[in-house]
Amino acid sequence: MKTRVGIIGATGYTGVELLRLLLHHSEVEVTVLTSQKFAGVPIGQVFPSLMKHLSLKCEELAVEPISKKTDFIFTAVPHKTAMEIVPLFYRLGKKVVDLSADFRFKDAGVYEKWYQKHTASDLLPESVYGLPELHREKIRAAKIVGNPGCYPTGALIGLIPLVKKELIFLEGIAVDSKSGVSGAGRDVSLESLFCEVNEGVKAYKIFSHRHTPEIEQELNQISKKEINVTFVPHLIPMDRGILSTLYVHLMKKMKTEELLNAFQDYYQGEPFIRIYPKGKLPGTKDVRGSNFCDMGAMVSEKDNRAVIVTAIDNLVKGASGEAVQNMNIMLGYPETMGLDVLPLFP
Repeated sequence: MKTRVGIIGATGYTGVELLRLLLHHSEVEVTVLTSQKFAGVPIGQVFPSLMKHLSLKCEELAVEPISKKTDFIFTAVPHKTAMEIVPLFYRLGKKVVDLSADFRFKDAGVYEKWYQKHTASDLLPESVYGLPELHREKIRAAKIVGNPGCYPTGALIGLIPLVKKELIFLEGIAVDSKSGVSGAGRDVSLESLFCEVNEGVKAYKIFSHRHTPEIEQELNQISKKEINVTFVPHLIPMDRGILSTLYVHLMKKMKTEELLNAFQDYYQGEPFIRIYPKGKLPGTKDVRGSNFCDMGAMVSEKDNRAVIVTAIDNLVKGASGEAVQNMNIMLGYPETMGLDVLPLFP
């Protein structure tokens, strides 16, 4: 019998990306789609790309009726809204992957410093940060998974092996990330209008981006020390994709081949991590539409500096694909199920 899945907030970018992936998953059936704006409207009318693939109508959020029609829940709703909904499904025995930031943090004080008051902080000890490459076994036993942010996914995958293997100094880590406009969500805002974004690149929220404490939380847990990362996000005029360039100082002399071998060793067996050979670096088109995180690196041997480059699709490995990956782990399905799609190139 297939697992019945509900998507709360199905008409945002992450909601429709979840649908795209789940419709190719052999062991699940999407039985509920909610949308405030499009309640009563068939999903194929909201997104013509889904015509003839799914005939469900969007419906208003009603927790108890929805719980009777579902076994597993994705919440693809904004911050604050998620913390109001997730506890209700959790108490009805549903496993939940939340794509907002509401269940990513272990310390409610950190969350409240960067977001707002947390009204479900009692469930934070129950939630697991959903980066499979770091917390797979905890995810396997979890009832609530806080799906990572898009920027932290690309940054952490490039940094975790370096911190775990004690290959770099923990001071002076810099993360320069460039994201497509879909990362801002589907709501209309001045900053994401075509004329505001097209033919331009801009940095924003330096030292104040909400993904900074998320990156630092995970690195601090690994190192058992306080790490302060310089994180600089940029908005670039493309639909999807994140390219992250990570700047670190090595603790010992290494060649590029040795650093790449360290990544290969750490990520051996990981289905969605691809390490590039020396002299080749990834780009966002190499991963577009897929759940891959591609990585490359270069070492400056004269002064022990290294640059690591990671590329992800912010809507897939940076959001909905990682959410499906987490669902597979939580339900005991093969981790790649529904996600074994090749990147869309060009």
